[in-house]
Amino acid sequence: MRKLNKKQASLLNTGRQLFWKYGFKRVTIEEICREANTSKMTFYKYFPNKLELAKAVFDSVVDESLAHFQKILHADLPPSDKMKQLLMAKMEGTHDISKEFLADFYGDAELGLKDHIEQKTQETWSTMRKDFERAQENGLFRKDLNLDFYIYVSQKMIEIINDPYLNSLYSSADQLIMEFTNLLLYGVSPHKYPLCVA
Repeated sequence: MRKLNKKQASLLNTGRQLFWKYGFKRVTIEEICREANTSKMTFYKYFPNKLELAKAVFDSVVDESLAHFQKILHADLPPSDKMKQLLMAKMEGTHDISKEFLADFYGDAELGLKDHIEQKTQETWSTMRKDFERAQENGLFRKDLNLDFYIYVSQKMIEIINDPYLNSLYSSADQLIMEFTNLLLYGVSPHKYPLCVA
């Protein structure tokens, strides 16, 4: 990834914070510029519109998460510690995520984000599949785990977390995401008992 200058990084970080909290539709370019302490002229220098900023925000979040995931997988740690770190990373990464963000970014095909997200997600899962194969070889994941099944179910998480009934069971979106993540991680763990995150 090319290095961002301060203004560009500030717009990305501000966009991320506002989209995370309010979703895509409710956030305006004016609000982003005000919070980033920059002008609309500067905004348009880096991003032609709000949609392109949202795509850049999503890509940076995914790339950052993937790098963190790979760092944990390659760390010289026992499998149980790696699992705990993976759970903690997911908890930190989804902290305070809003239902509006999930609905706008993943559920609303009219906004123009869904296709981009699906393409980026496919690319990321392709990379992660290789990491999962190594994780199986190293004993982090069960040897008998069907990786194609696991990846397919993981990708279905987007549909699941936007389900109105499931959303009604949790007070926040990050709680539902962590419930699903715990289920998936415990299901791939080679250990007899589930891991607990303090």
